[in-house]
Amino acid sequence: MAGLWWKLCLLCCLVVMESSAQDFGQTQFICTSVPKDMDLCTATMQNSGPAEDMKTTVMQLRETVLQQKETIMNQKETIRELTSKLSRCESQSFPAAAGPGGRRPGSKNTMGDVSRGTTETLAQLGQTLQTLKQRLENLEQYSRGNNTAQANSLKDLLQNKIDDMEKQVLSRVNTLEETKPGSKNDSEQRNRVESTLTSLHHRITDLEKGKDTRPTDRFQLTFPLRTNYMYAKAKKSLPEMYSFTVCLWIKSNASPGVGTPFSYAVPGQSNELVLIEWGNNPMEILINDKVAKLPFLINDGKWHHLCITWTTRDGLWEAFQDGVLRGSGENLAPYHPIKPEGVLVLGQEQDTLGGGFDATQAFVGELAHLNIWNRKLSAAEIYNLATCNSKAQAGIVFSWTESNIEIFGGTTKWTFEPCRSLN
Repeated sequence: MAGLWWKLCLLCCLVVMESSAQDFGQTQFICTSVPKDMDLCTATMQNSGPAEDMKTTVMQLRETVLQQKETIMNQKETIRELTSKLSRCESQSFPAAAGPGGRRPGSKNTMGDVSRGTTETLAQLGQTLQTLKQRLENLEQYSRGNNTAQANSLKDLLQNKIDDMEKQVLSRVNTLEETKPGSKNDSEQRNRVESTLTSLHHRITDLEKGKDTRPTDRFQLTFPLRTNYMYAKAKKSLPEMYSFTVCLWIKSNASPGVGTPFSYAVPGQSNELVLIEWGNNPMEILINDKVAKLPFLINDGKWHHLCITWTTRDGLWEAFQDGVLRGSGENLAPYHPIKPEGVLVLGQEQDTLGGGFDATQAFVGELAHLNIWNRKLSAAEIYNLATCNSKAQAGIVFSWTESNIEIFGGTTKWTFEPCRSLN
């Protein structure tokens, strides 16, 4: 019986050695002394321990390599998809202005459908590049009829800048796998691209100014996308005001909510004076965080003239659309004067002085002729403004001129003629 047991153990050891030979190629046999009283099979299995450890290690490494290979394939597929999307964006014309709705300043974001991922950012940059290309083509057509060396030089310079921008965007795609979304490197790279876009827009705008003699107030600002970086800013603050009238031309078909046409923030109060339409709520005017709902209906894709008057005495306010009084009320921040030394921003709501923008609150559409007076205009004056019969100059504290406004983040500027360019 003992002899049979010994033969079985020897057969087991031979099987183990044969398996090891198949896994590791050539093998060599090592003679090892065994104590007289120790079981031969047990001793053999103990001596084979390092070989088994090596086999386990190799299997783990093989599994790791397969996982890394799968990860690399997934990353390559992601890069191909992003490159394809960017190419489609650059081959299409600028989309109609539309986007998700805004929300009340300072409230919790409930509009979860706004994408702020890398894909959305690249699509936005691609669309902005397409618009700049179209404007450059218009300038090229103009320069053909005015074939001057200076015009050709500027055209070439702008074309080179656009080419550089495209390379930066494509480079952004190629480095996606190296940069985590939201990281410092990602933010810095996007800021550099946006800064270059803004500089390029200014150069094209300066060139466009040279081809006509339009008055400095005959322009509109276009905010085509709901972002947190497209905006315009007044170069000067507003004075202290115990009453005011603010009027503007506006066009949008964004739904739900057109966003924030303008916001005025002062130190310690980001909602000193804000016009906003968020979600499915009506448009509102905020003064020192106090709210009045306005009876405006404007998101039909047509131009509308809006005027809002207010006086600190009893907080009386009036709302005019297209020259007609649509509503009025009282007790809106009574006896609180509008404070000076603030920042007036167009297209974004401020959560901090001059910043803190949220894409869900951004304006989507077109703005023109935003003017502010430090007095209450009469109904007749407002009607004349809406019908372009005359202007109300007295008491104006902010006037719509190109020298008073700076634009950022790819916001575009176009010629606008009130009452002639409508709809």
